Amino acid sequence: MPATPQRRRTVRRLTIGAAVLAAAGLTATALPAGADTGHAARAGRTVDVQLLSFNDFHGNLEPPQGSSGTVEEGRPDGSKKSVAAGGAEYLAQSLRTARKGHPYSVTAAAGDLVGASPLLSGLFHDEPTIEAMNKLGLDVTSVGNHEFDEGRAELTRLQKGGCHPKDGCYEKGKKFRGAGFPYLTANVTDEKSGKPLLKPYTVWKHKGVKIGFIGVTLEGTPDIVNADGVKGLKFHDEVETINKYAKVLNKQGVKSIVALIHEGGLPASTSYNYKCDSPGPGDGISGPITDIAKHVTPKVDALVTGHTHQAYSCTIPDPSGRPRTVTSAASYGKLYTDTTLTYDRRTRDIVRTTVKAPHAANHVVDRTQPKAADMTSLITRWNKLAAPVAGRPVGHISADIAGRGANAPESPLGDVISDAQLEATKADGKGGAQLALMNPGGVRSDLAFKASGSEGDGVVTYGEAFTVQPFTNMMNVVDLTGAQLLTGLQQQVSGPNEASPKILQVSEGLTYTLDMTKSGAARVVKDSVKLDGAALDPAKTYRVAMNEFLAGGGDGFAAFKDGKNKYVGPSDLDAFTTYLTAHSSADKPLTPPKADRIKVVK
Repeated sequence: MPATPQRRRTVRRLTIGAAVLAAAGLTATALPAGADTGHAARAGRTVDVQLLSFNDFHGNLEPPQGSSGTVEEGRPDGSKKSVAAGGAEYLAQSLRTARKGHPYSVTAAAGDLVGASPLLSGLFHDEPTIEAMNKLGLDVTSVGNHEFDEGRAELTRLQKGGCHPKDGCYEKGKKFRGAGFPYLTANVTDEKSGKPLLKPYTVWKHKGVKIGFIGVTLEGTPDIVNADGVKGLKFHDEVETINKYAKVLNKQGVKSIVALIHEGGLPASTSYNYKCDSPGPGDGISGPITDIAKHVTPKVDALVTGHTHQAYSCTIPDPSGRPRTVTSAASYGKLYTDTTLTYDRRTRDIVRTTVKAPHAANHVVDRTQPKAADMTSLITRWNKLAAPVAGRPVGHISADIAGRGANAPESPLGDVISDAQLEATKADGKGGAQLALMNPGGVRSDLAFKASGSEGDGVVTYGEAFTVQPFTNMMNVVDLTGAQLLTGLQQQVSGPNEASPKILQVSEGLTYTLDMTKSGAARVVKDSVKLDGAALDPAKTYRVAMNEFLAGGGDGFAAFKDGKNKYVGPSDLDAFTTYLTAHSSADKPLTPPKADRIKVVK
């Protein structure tokens, strides 16, 4: 039977395709009728690129203490197992083990590598963490909000190197070399020049494979860091920025793109191995990242996220309806994500179909594996420099005092901290405070009863206290009317905080009811707010102690910016350590408070 024109064209295309494959040193195999010719043609021209990622390390070179150092593992029977995880020695070892057998492997992070760090890193302006990241082979990261804790100049120094402008060099004959990987700030620009603070994107290249990385931090960064740290900078919409630079990369011939986003989501389960694509793609996750993922251009093939300190590996459809992987590896180096990106050498793009996105899974950085020797050496070296400060005892506790790991709006450690702040500022001549408020995000850890070193169980060292309160914000005492104070309490659960409430920790004497069955500001029951048993008087002026971050309206508490007659007291860390020393001893350790100042109705 003679070939029809259509059949001749088909044969010609197949012949040309075979010639192209032969020229590339590849071969085509015979296909059965009805086979996916596109898939078969790709089989010989694709390579699997391993993308290893993590986020929100926060300078945790040593394994985090208490609940901050564990992850929850979901079991088939529905129960959960707590697994000890994290620490640079184990993270480096995990990544190096994962890379074995993968000739194409790139390691990326989604911000907050530093900031709010334990003393071992924070005491040295996080130089030890940057050094550790260089050693473990990090290739690229986005900037997180905490990278701005010490301001734009310090972030630039972390990237480019050089000794600290005030503290100088920490080791004789050694100059800080800076990050050996690019920090990406695509959506952070200088107000005057309009140019990104640091590089907006980078292209990873290996044996002809090119993958572009675009890095953004959350647009709301100015609301959650001290204003001085971001002065002169503009933060732009994450989606618009990513879409803009995806076009730029495409014009340069880079078709495979990963977005590193310091914004995240909230999975329905806290188990790191929770399947968040049930019953459908992305159904098990909520929060800001879901909306971002649905609007980021299909030109982007995968999203690595952070900020919420949650663990997830989800598939959220992109604007074209194709599945796309969205991941986060919790925090503090307790997990890493391993994602397979199938790179097509001919199209230069990642292969994504309507039924399958890049394969990704979170893995525990467990502490049963061998330690990475170079990380152990690094930690030992910096610990020697920190020892005179870090090991000093500042208090004693009778049991774990939960802070970051508390499972309730009010935490026992939050009560201790707010009580410490009130005591540091209540005297005449020291502010005259009547109550104190503490932002929950400033409580960075628990106080663990078990010794972290040679200090002994129940002993709180300066280093451990620093881990809980690492920002060293100065205490402020301001005048607020009862009406302003009530508005501030309502802002915990309304406005920018309605979707994800930020419940302030309160000092002894301040009590109220939080009714979570209601919505917005109505969740704070007005008539329940009392100070030392007396109802809050809207017209009366109260002296309120809080850290400078809150006093500046941070975390969405705009009401506090209107405070008058400001008094500046000691740092929050000094208030905390002084309180621990005054209220505990080896014979009479501090017991965990009941955390019963805020009544919660669910």
